[in-house]
Amino acid sequence: MRGFLLTVIFSASLALIKAQSFNLENAFPNLSFNRPLEFQNAGDGSNRLFAVSQTGFIIVFQNYYSVSEFDVFLDITSKVDWGGEKGLLGLAFHPNYKENGYLFVNYTAPYPLRTVVSRFKVDQNNPNTADPLSEEIIFTTPQPFSNHNGGKIAFGPDGYLYIALGDGGSGGDPQNNAQNLNSPLGKILRIDIDNPSNGKNYGIPDDNPFVNNDEEYLEEIFAFGLRNPWRFTFDPVTGWLWAADVGQNAWEEIDIVQNGKNYGWRFMEGTHCYNPSQNCDDETLEHPIWEYPHNNSGGWTITGGEIYRADPSSYFYGKYIYADFVSGNIWSLFYDGENPPVNELLHYQPGIGIAGFGKDENGNIYLCDLNGKIFRFEDPVTSVGNDSYKIEGYLLEQNFPNPFNSTTQIVFSVPEDQKVKLAIYDSLGAEIKVLFNDHVSAYQSYKVTFDTSGLNLATGIYFYRIETKAGSFVKKMVLLR
Repeated sequence: MRGFLLTVIFSASLALIKAQSFNLENAFPNLSFNRPLEFQNAGDGSNRLFAVSQTGFIIVFQNYYSVSEFDVFLDITSKVDWGGEKGLLGLAFHPNYKENGYLFVNYTAPYPLRTVVSRFKVDQNNPNTADPLSEEIIFTTPQPFSNHNGGKIAFGPDGYLYIALGDGGSGGDPQNNAQNLNSPLGKILRIDIDNPSNGKNYGIPDDNPFVNNDEEYLEEIFAFGLRNPWRFTFDPVTGWLWAADVGQNAWEEIDIVQNGKNYGWRFMEGTHCYNPSQNCDDETLEHPIWEYPHNNSGGWTITGGEIYRADPSSYFYGKYIYADFVSGNIWSLFYDGENPPVNELLHYQPGIGIAGFGKDENGNIYLCDLNGKIFRFEDPVTSVGNDSYKIEGYLLEQNFPNPFNSTTQIVFSVPEDQKVKLAIYDSLGAEIKVLFNDHVSAYQSYKVTFDTSGLNLATGIYFYRIETKAGSFVKKMVLLR
């Protein structure tokens, strides 16, 4: 695969495809955010969203376009050293969070400067608050410089916790940490949170590449040779780990990270020699699947990225959505492991600083602008109806969950007292069921449940429509049997 990818990258990196323009919308116009760089859901069926502030706190709110209130979920500002690439950088909810209430954070701590990964527990009496006194330190490592902290943490499909760490900072990896297997820096680590061993608050998965090695290499290492893997994600369909690794002077790259692989830094920057300046490559180094140069058509600092898997009929399905923090370019990259990658410029917006991505429980992708907003894409290929109701005060939210198996909920509101009809239709436009047909009050949110029991509906795409004084508004839903 290495030889094929090398050929593809050199020919493709200079030919970024410009697709149709996709509009960004402010996902939560009634909320403001303080330096958001991480966005998560708890996977507990609550339809809540969690936004991480670099300064050291996390807020929680309901996933509605019109939401105007939030709670402070966790405040550890007194522990966090923030600024530049430091701060509260990562949040991950335990796969069994609904049962155990465990959440994990990654932050930069001062005196001495270090990365801390720790566990907190939700307050037993308030699901919108984590207990700040419940902290248990899981992992810590010194940071020799203030940049290249990495910071992303996430649970993989194997149930293990993955931790991204940059090479320690400065420029050019002066301590050669990324290639030093005795250092955790410049690596992606993988640990077993549920089975502590050897006096630590975690265990080592049996298939980590350096388990029981004789050279005293760190057994926590999953992959190495990375410069600053600021953000990574798992594809829920393939299980692949996609990482955007921030480059040095000339190239930004995207890697599919595999167990035990060496991704080349500081020998190479992307597919190009860095140190040494020539004859740097050999068969032990893994090349990125995509790179782009430092210029206006590319950018200077890559921010990854999420794989869209929510709606199989969407234009975005199966694509990796990522951005450049400096240039304002936002792209999608499609790669199936066999054919050459296809990269498309989705949106260009100077002045925004996309520092992170996230998903809601439906799998919809959101973009964190460090300037204080959370964005999402409108999908013109699959969107149905007129979205002008968002300006006029007519709100029809996306059903939740979506896709759904048997029941789902629909929320709507209108700006004046009137009669509203809400009904379900099949893909041919035939009315299946009237869910609501009554008078409503202005600016009140109405939540209606659609239960498919007894309707004998097949897997497929369906539509829900509200009829109001201002007209009809329609959205799509996916039923999976």
